[in-house]
Amino acid sequence: MEESHLYQQIVQAIRQQILSGQLQPGDRLQSIRDMTSEWSCTPGTVQRAYHELSLQELVVSRPGQGTHVVQRLPRQRDETPLRRAVLVHRAQAFLLEVLTAGYTTDEVETALRLALDQWRVIAGQPTPPIQGKLRFMGSHDLALAWIAAHFSEIAPHYSLELHFSGSLGGLIALAEGKADLAGSHLWDEETDSYNLPFVRRLLPGQRVAMLTLAQRRLGLITPAGNPAEITQLTDLPRAGLIFVNRQPGSGTRVWLDAAIRRHGIDPRAIRGYDDERATHSEVARSVAEGDADAGFGLQTAAVAFGLDFIPLVSERYDLILPETTFNDPAIGHLAVWLSSRLARQAITELGGYETSESGKLEWVN
Repeated sequence: MEESHLYQQIVQAIRQQILSGQLQPGDRLQSIRDMTSEWSCTPGTVQRAYHELSLQELVVSRPGQGTHVVQRLPRQRDETPLRRAVLVHRAQAFLLEVLTAGYTTDEVETALRLALDQWRVIAGQPTPPIQGKLRFMGSHDLALAWIAAHFSEIAPHYSLELHFSGSLGGLIALAEGKADLAGSHLWDEETDSYNLPFVRRLLPGQRVAMLTLAQRRLGLITPAGNPAEITQLTDLPRAGLIFVNRQPGSGTRVWLDAAIRRHGIDPRAIRGYDDERATHSEVARSVAEGDADAGFGLQTAAVAFGLDFIPLVSERYDLILPETTFNDPAIGHLAVWLSSRLARQAITELGGYETSESGKLEWVN
């Protein structure tokens, strides 16, 4: 591999270790000699990577003391034209590299959205309220990620900041004032309904809007061609099969746990049932990379990775908004857009969505 690309891989690997917590503030990075040996590269390549990480304010180097993770990670930086220009330049270099390798622009856009989804889990809590920025916490959804990327077109002068924490985590964030809106698809087994019982339980006494994003198809994700010939949940305990799951607190896991009980399946009989991922994209990626024979998640994620999908249920995904947030002009733009033909076409094209109820509004008093 060319050294000019290898240093970028070193930067990416260390950055992920820092943001995921594997490397803690103050930890010392490996010496240049050790990194040179590990990556089979020249000392100059490692030095270039460490310099880039220093420019990103993730590490600091001191003569005679080595290179350490900074004590406090950067949260916000000045939005200068020069900084934006540097970012565009780097994006163009990346595009040139992958387009030259034969990838299409659609494949690149999908890959970037999936990668951003992972960072939105790692990033943690949303920032404090900022004018013009709506803070979202809740269940992972690929259509919502697409909307966030195009939000300035839907609601000019506004942006949508996404943090994926699961449906339950999103409602709790609303209750604690840490988010402006949440995304939820929590199914209540007792009432056979979505979201309403949980909104009443976690946001009592508040007037809350439930704005439907879409109906989503959930099911089993398998490798292309479904080599293990999996057709239903009762196949999962089969000897030799490896499963990958969503995390507790996610709406997907709530439904699956209940379905497993209805079928009389002991979760301990499913190898990998406690191997959990924070997003549908991560479930699909685990299957695509051969780490699992099946996962449970959205058809949209299966489509994005070119995998097979066995549909099991259609669920409603709602945006949950306190009345104060619903009165924000940006939400008015979003509600109108969700009811439009343009929105339904954009969401449908992602695969795995049914949009006849998109934009439907229900109030909880």
